[in-house]
Amino acid sequence: MLTKSQARAFFLGGTILFSGIFIFLTVDSMSQMSARTNADNLTEEVARGKEIWDRNNCMGCHTLLGEGGYYAPELTRVYTRRGPEWIRVFMRDPEAMFPGERRMVKYDFTEDQISDMIAFLKWIGEVDTNGWPPEPDIQLPGGSNPPTQSATAGPAPEKFQQLCVACHSVGGSGGNVGPALDGVGSRLDAAYLDRWVANPQAVKPGTAMPQMPLTNGERAEIVQYLSQLR
Repeated sequence: MLTKSQARAFFLGGTILFSGIFIFLTVDSMSQMSARTNADNLTEEVARGKEIWDRNNCMGCHTLLGEGGYYAPELTRVYTRRGPEWIRVFMRDPEAMFPGERRMVKYDFTEDQISDMIAFLKWIGEVDTNGWPPEPDIQLPGGSNPPTQSATAGPAPEKFQQLCVACHSVGGSGGNVGPALDGVGSRLDAAYLDRWVANPQAVKPGTAMPQMPLTNGERAEIVQYLSQLR
């Protein structure tokens, strides 16, 4: 049993000790705030993008830095996952990329507004969050050592680099949302690839593959490139 004087000393000592620890951690956190929040890269474009985000209540469906709704995908690292061109194409018309599936509203943003939103999402993605959200540790089929791209394949077309690599990888480089495309030219002929890229839902109803807004020439370049991956 503690005496009254001992209990008083214990209480005061503990209060002083933990108050000191709290003050130290607060000062330490504040001293790192500028660097960790990416404050030096705050621009007018980022500020306008944040205003658009708030005005349209994007947080009602999406999550940023752990805050927001869980109805739609988490977007803290979307710039890294998808890339600016994929985001731009999607924001122009979400329904066009996922016919009959996506419930995201088409906001009819101007190109400048889309650029501001992309700048905001890029800035968010560069905030130091100590590795949160973590990268998924689920291994996709095919093992941990994906096959290397064929040496006979030419350079990837610009649209492939802008859009397709957001989901697919070649030679171990690219996204992991969709299957790796190494050797796809030896499994599928050019005619099938052309139909697939042109309208995935027509070939496989219910597929998660989006319908990309490509011109005939852009689609032909991508199909030619894929046919060379053997």
